[in-house]
Amino acid sequence: MKRREFLKVAGAGVAASAVAAPAIAQSMPEVRWRLTASWPKSLDTLFGACETFSKYVAEATDNKFQVQAFAAGEIVPGLQALDAVQNGTVEIGHTALYYFIGKDPTWALFCAVPFGLNTRQQNAWFYDGDGMKLMNEFGKKYNLYALVGGNTGAQMGGWFRKEIKTVDDLKGLKFRIGGLAGRTLQKLGVVPQQIAAGDIYPALEKGTIDAAEWVGPYDDDKLGFNKVAPYYYYPGWWEGSAAAHFLINQAKWNELPKNYQAIVTAAAGLANVEATARYDARNPAALKRLIGAGTQLRAFPQPVMDACLKASNEVNAEISATNPDYKKVLDSMQAFRNDQYLWWQVAEYTYDGFMIRTRTRT
Repeated sequence: MKRREFLKVAGAGVAASAVAAPAIAQSMPEVRWRLTASWPKSLDTLFGACETFSKYVAEATDNKFQVQAFAAGEIVPGLQALDAVQNGTVEIGHTALYYFIGKDPTWALFCAVPFGLNTRQQNAWFYDGDGMKLMNEFGKKYNLYALVGGNTGAQMGGWFRKEIKTVDDLKGLKFRIGGLAGRTLQKLGVVPQQIAAGDIYPALEKGTIDAAEWVGPYDDDKLGFNKVAPYYYYPGWWEGSAAAHFLINQAKWNELPKNYQAIVTAAAGLANVEATARYDARNPAALKRLIGAGTQLRAFPQPVMDACLKASNEVNAEISATNPDYKKVLDSMQAFRNDQYLWWQVAEYTYDGFMIRTRTRT
């Protein structure tokens, strides 16, 4: 190659590099966020979702984008995560949206409601139905953008100091329970209490409350509820699934480059799948440990389940009559659920039922 042509080509390469370098730098800015969680660090399933999220955001950006996760109480109390994100105290939170029904009961529909979707159905509604769209339309009223960030699966019915044999046994019961289940149980005489995870054990131990629900065997074993209440009921009909979410300040989300938004979305998706997998993998051994330590496992009697379903239908009708947002989301969710069960009763439920009955033969 002639010297003049070589210099021309080399000069073009340098010019291209000069253009490319600032472009790359611009698309990979230094970003530092703080994440406040509604959970203590001891709950390595839920708080673990925050750690997984932070880890993969950092690794995917060569540590240009770092999210520092804080447990409940380190920045704000666990039940104030939404407020902290909304007002910009932190950029992102990880929480259960049904904690915020005092602001609007519609929030609960994106987390868990009595006799709602199971876990796979809920993820299907979010990712391939109208769930995500409806949630983020609603979230704009609060300056929030949400991503699904974990699911507990079907939960247990909680820990009780006394047996629940009839509907009348619920009357006057002081029960730690979150979301719309509290309003549902109020119709049956229960006195609901909303208490953050770290405060449940002492309240149950001191007798401030008579019963408490949290999640399921793995988390409940960690929190030690079996030491202060002997009866463990199932199923948690108020949480056939319970989704956790990453709540992001809308303005901060809008500021992110598109590639960072994609990385955040992917990291939340991984955290969502991983959290459910951890619960599914760890709950069986935890339940064995609890029963081995003397826990009395009980199913809610059918009359109690029927009374709770009736009360839940009444609550949904009452809220829907005055809250168009709630009605819109509820109608979408219930229509999706009913179609899903047409399929589940054909294949999923039939297969699982057979395998449960014959598991000792395989």
